[in-house]
Amino acid sequence: MGSDIYNSASDMVDRHVSEGRGDKVAIIDDSGEYTYAELSKRVSQGANALTGLGLERDARVAMIMLDTIDFPTIFWGAIKAGIVPIPLNTLLTTDQYKYILGDCRARVLVVSAALLPQVEPILDDLAELKTIVVSGGEAGLHEDLTTHLDNASENFEAVPTIEDEVAFWLYSSGSTGMPKGVLHRHSSPRAICESYGKQVLGIREDDVVFSAAKLFFAYGLGNAGMFPLGAGATAILMAERPTPESCIRTMKRTQPTIFYGVPTLYVAMLADPNCIPKNGSSRLRLCASAGEALPEDIGIKFEKLFGVEIIDGVGSTEFLHMFLSNRPGEVRYGTSGVANPGYAVRLVDEDGSDVPRGEIGEMIVDGPSAANEYWNQRKKTVNTFQGRWTWTGDKYYQDEDGIYHICGRSDDMFKVSGIWVSPFEVEGALICHDAVIEAAVIPFEDEETLIKPKAFLILADGVTLDDKLRDELKNLVKEQAGPWKYPRWIEAVDDFPKTATGKIQRFKLRE
Repeated sequence: MGSDIYNSASDMVDRHVSEGRGDKVAIIDDSGEYTYAELSKRVSQGANALTGLGLERDARVAMIMLDTIDFPTIFWGAIKAGIVPIPLNTLLTTDQYKYILGDCRARVLVVSAALLPQVEPILDDLAELKTIVVSGGEAGLHEDLTTHLDNASENFEAVPTIEDEVAFWLYSSGSTGMPKGVLHRHSSPRAICESYGKQVLGIREDDVVFSAAKLFFAYGLGNAGMFPLGAGATAILMAERPTPESCIRTMKRTQPTIFYGVPTLYVAMLADPNCIPKNGSSRLRLCASAGEALPEDIGIKFEKLFGVEIIDGVGSTEFLHMFLSNRPGEVRYGTSGVANPGYAVRLVDEDGSDVPRGEIGEMIVDGPSAANEYWNQRKKTVNTFQGRWTWTGDKYYQDEDGIYHICGRSDDMFKVSGIWVSPFEVEGALICHDAVIEAAVIPFEDEETLIKPKAFLILADGVTLDDKLRDELKNLVKEQAGPWKYPRWIEAVDDFPKTATGKIQRFKLRE
């Protein structure tokens, strides 16, 4: 199988034209609609434009692009040409772009005009980077993507890549440090479409999907860039930042059947008085969540308001998308569900031995979409990708029904009085209080240098953190999570440091 000729772009894009879906709408962005036939032509133009810039097979093209039709044009166009696209987070700092662009040694950078100022100061410092191509605005002294596409042929024969060949890179979200380049194969998009897309989501050809999570990272790329194409469905792309207002407006305009968000967005939507069913999509049949564990209270409140389940799941950049998920009609809020079809999961101790059901262990996963390696990081590659098993760094336990419950990152877990404390469990108890919008819990040393929980809270509008509220919150945690788990210190903050996927960077709160 591994040596079979297979080009992912041919499968995800061109196949629909040959199978008679050429006139079906594939993508709706802020500027219009594009059928599968139009997408296929644009992807071929993208392939011709990139090869016309001197990129050969296996060369790398970096992408700092907003969610518009130009993103799939370049992403799948590169893959069709055997060129390796590397989508980058659009929210990084100039220094972070300098690090990643230097690390991946991309020869060409395609960047949205609105994001060009973030990278322009460093372009002369990157010796490997030869060409800058600008999408969706004034190119100035650089190349203009629209001109290159308009001048490119609509015909391109896909390069005969193989299933095991590296197709694209993603950079990890950096929840515990600088991002790492993660190398994925041509077969990985098909694998996640077959497993999570078809067998968990149940995505159909008549679905219209909208992902608030952006295309530049694994969760959003699967949601809007792969699952709909795998099923011949329609994807909605929104260039602007996802807020309750922008999401509900886009939902009203496009009427999606499936919506993908992250827990922080669902929390914000519940807090927004304008975010109500009549202002959204009347066709909505399912929601999904990832990035950070979805608190039980939020899932229940959202389903009660919108009448639609949120299926929470867990994945990683290393697996391209989900490997655990709840199932439609069988949702257990506050849990991560069960292993997706084709994926095997184990919980192990420090020695790699399986822990008994009910005990906390590190999750290791085996599945068809596992990445090959981290780019130029041998030690981390060896520690993470161990034979068929990938070590996730997440602590879990499995209940008597076989359902997996997340306890937190291995780095975030800590012991109080010799007993493990999960930040997520304490945070879930805290947000049950109406005064709390979000919570983050870290270990903190008391005067005797003993570790105890400390909580940071984002409070509802008009709420003041006083001694009375602190006592209420401590008692709530004692009742719901356990008497030793209550936070000894509670602080109110305006915001939390987070990754682009919505994960709270607790290590920054510990600093």
